[in-house]
Amino acid sequence: MSRFWSPVVHTLTPYVPGEQPRLANLIKLNTNECPYGPSPKALEAIRAATDDTLRLYPDPTAHALCAAIARAHDVPADHVFVGNGSDEVLAHAFQGLLNHDDPLLFPDISYSFYPVYCGLYGIRHETVPLDEGMHIDIADYRRPCGGIIIPNPNAPTGMALPLDDIRTLLTDHPDAVVVIDEAYVDFGAETAIALVARHPNLLVVRTLSKSSALAGLRVGYAIGQPDLIAALTRVKDSFNSYPLDRLAQAGAIAAIEDREWLAKTREKIISSRNRLTDSLGKMGFVVLPSQANFVFARHPDRDGAYLASALRERAIIVRHFRTPRIAQWLRITIGTDAECQALITGLAEVLAQNRG
Repeated sequence: MSRFWSPVVHTLTPYVPGEQPRLANLIKLNTNECPYGPSPKALEAIRAATDDTLRLYPDPTAHALCAAIARAHDVPADHVFVGNGSDEVLAHAFQGLLNHDDPLLFPDISYSFYPVYCGLYGIRHETVPLDEGMHIDIADYRRPCGGIIIPNPNAPTGMALPLDDIRTLLTDHPDAVVVIDEAYVDFGAETAIALVARHPNLLVVRTLSKSSALAGLRVGYAIGQPDLIAALTRVKDSFNSYPLDRLAQAGAIAAIEDREWLAKTREKIISSRNRLTDSLGKMGFVVLPSQANFVFARHPDRDGAYLASALRERAIIVRHFRTPRIAQWLRITIGTDAECQALITGLAEVLAQNRG
């Protein structure tokens, strides 16, 4: 606390990002990063962009990047907005589209940045409980609201809604913006982008941090009809007109255009996820059906915090949340097959010791 702080700072509960520890020989399965390097074409584009043009500001509209995204998703370029990671895009959406008198709705177990944005911008909100199976029940969202935001697939559960459920949400709330946060959609879920043309209240938010392996570059984007994009742009240009530097724009364009690399990497991660799910199940873990690049698992006879700590002693880091409903669960990023095998070996040792 400080007497120099603005009043809003005293009330904030900041987001706690996933740990980025500096440990030797670490197997890092806690922040849902891609275990494989980015597209070689993206790396080459970044290298090529490190010329004397770095003395100039980047294109504030990121015109070429927006055009590449539009081509990739078969939408008009004026339906695209880009930002410094999907977190910034979401922040602008919370401020510019979801801040109304009626409460914003989102799941009670979901991306933990959502209530942080609400605190920062003074947005009234209500959390909607997942059912006992950790599913989102869209019937629970049939109530007055100022907007809805749902990750699809949800995080940290990894479970996804079918497109028909999203369509129902949109038709149930024609006068409220529905944001579908698709950070993990490339790993098995169905994108809602096809619904944008018929639903002016839909905003789809994506990131290049996960499936494109560019978490260190910080590029996110949104797709929606032009009036929603205009709101995001007005907020952006009242905050930072140049959110994406020249290197980020160049690398992102190349990554988006390298569809072959994306397809191959995605297939490897999905195959590894299926094998890891099977292995965990054979060890007695309950594993939710994931369509993301992570799994959410618990052991019925072992404490989640203990398992996370014991793995850490073996230089294997997974994500453990202390939130009451999910305190016994571990969120485990899909690594390489070798990393997943090391995890299974480590868990087997821990479970054997615990029984002894």
